[in-house]
Amino acid sequence: MPYPICFVSLGPGEPELITLKGLKKLQQADVIYCPATLNKSGQSLSRAANIVKELNIEDSAIQLFTLPMSKDRTEAWKAYDRLYEKAVSARLEGKKTVIVAEGDAGFYSSIQYIYDKFKANDIEVERTAGIPAFIAAGALAGLHIVKQEEQIIVIPGMLTAEELSEKIKAGYVIVIMKLSQCVDAVHECICKHPQARFHYFENVGTDKEYYTSDKKIISEKPFPYFSLMIIQ
Repeated sequence: MPYPICFVSLGPGEPELITLKGLKKLQQADVIYCPATLNKSGQSLSRAANIVKELNIEDSAIQLFTLPMSKDRTEAWKAYDRLYEKAVSARLEGKKTVIVAEGDAGFYSSIQYIYDKFKANDIEVERTAGIPAFIAAGALAGLHIVKQEEQIIVIPGMLTAEELSEKIKAGYVIVIMKLSQCVDAVHECICKHPQARFHYFENVGTDKEYYTSDKKIISEKPFPYFSLMIIQ
């Protein structure tokens, strides 16, 4: 009987933050599919593959699949459909097949699209949990992210200054993922809400990780792709 296709969550970027269960799945795998993007010169870049390699997994097991970086997800869905076919074939060949995702595969992760497709076609799948970037960020800064009766909301960066301001006034602890999409909104709210604490993070879980709660510095930051914020 074919093995189930395993989705392994790698965590935020630091190889040691993968779970033991996830590591065992990688060590047992015959093929590991890792997402990659193309830079301007056409070179494949894969943070996921780099994490896997740092865990002393054989390079021969790693296969990259390229995901276009665009708000129009049409080409991304096509890439996932091609990956679906490859993974199904590998499974039918008796290979232990793993698909990886940074962070947690079920948390703001488009990889869920292909997971659902396997389920819809009665193909057995498993998924290991991973540490989301904002949890690793809280550890980096030593934050008690939520306490007692506080409520937390996690939102993508597609919001206006007015929308963000309303959530701050409501007293929520706010986690903003995909922060690069709302630079102006955050900068405006820093001025509007001097009582709020803004915790800014870049590249959490990597050797380039950065944290500051200095509002002046944050107000001058452009917010790269791998950035997030916790507002308390």
